[in-house]
Amino acid sequence: MFKTNTIIVPILATLVIAAVSACSPAADSTQPTVVVAQPVIPDTFPGAPSIELATANTLSGQIQIDGSSTVYPVTEAVVEEYRKMQQNVRVTVGIKGTGGGFQVLCSANLAERTSIQNASRAIQPKEAELCKAAGIEYTEFLIGLDGLTVAVNPANEFATCLTAQELKTIWNMGSTVNNWSQVRADFPDQPLTLYGPGTDSGTFDFFTQAINGKAKQSRADFTASEDDNTLVQGVAGDENALGYFGLAYYFENTDKLKALEIDGGSGCVPPKFQTIADGTYAPLARPLYIYVNNADLKRPEVFDFTAFYLLIAKELVDEVGYVNVADEVYGSGLSALSRLR
Repeated sequence: MFKTNTIIVPILATLVIAAVSACSPAADSTQPTVVVAQPVIPDTFPGAPSIELATANTLSGQIQIDGSSTVYPVTEAVVEEYRKMQQNVRVTVGIKGTGGGFQVLCSANLAERTSIQNASRAIQPKEAELCKAAGIEYTEFLIGLDGLTVAVNPANEFATCLTAQELKTIWNMGSTVNNWSQVRADFPDQPLTLYGPGTDSGTFDFFTQAINGKAKQSRADFTASEDDNTLVQGVAGDENALGYFGLAYYFENTDKLKALEIDGGSGCVPPKFQTIADGTYAPLARPLYIYVNNADLKRPEVFDFTAFYLLIAKELVDEVGYVNVADEVYGSGLSALSRLR
């Protein structure tokens, strides 16, 4: 099994991150509606060869993408911009969740196999084995950073910060906490209802690993969905609610949600671009990826779309509401891509 390791680096420890302010596009009933200014597409990034994109409207074909609902807004924004350049390339984007996305990226069934996978965590060994069994080689590209946001209903006036240990008390397997007073003694005696990602979600995997100490180790009695907007709507409509999802979904709905600060051991820290970039928003800052089937990169439309994605990701990651990474990281990705043509 081949895996390009060019840009697999220790996140938050070695990257120089660019953190800037975000736009807050209006939400719709399914996924965030990404409204961005006309992006500027660079020719390349430091350390990478110049990649010439195809002439406008000279390509055709279909590209299937699936996976993380967290990465979805970035990829959908890229798709919208790409359509302006290649109107005859049809790109579809699903939201099976990171785990469900790897199942179809590495599927032995050609009819359901995708070319590109959105992922809010790195591929797991069992998923890599699935790819190997299907004879699929892939490349991982880091596109940005996210900070998982723990949110409550704005009517909740008592909770402003939770410790990582309190989150574990709430969410760990076997927990029976169902009242806010069980979380902290000075919290009121009122019900606690929970909203979180489904078990196929990379957000679920990352949160349970970071908070509970083991991926997928979680209580099961909560309202679950792979669609982050469903979770947003749940928390927004329930004064007793607590939920978690990607930062962009919070920024889409700041009028409906209240984000909590997180104390990972060094005091309460809010989920902001700077705290995610500098690593102080611990332990809930995480990398965001796309994975691409190497064989499909031989198709001109897939190669061109992937190159376009890496060239424009820096700007669109920002616009959507996540944190972009250093130019050198995008450059490393473009270098890896150029070798796969």
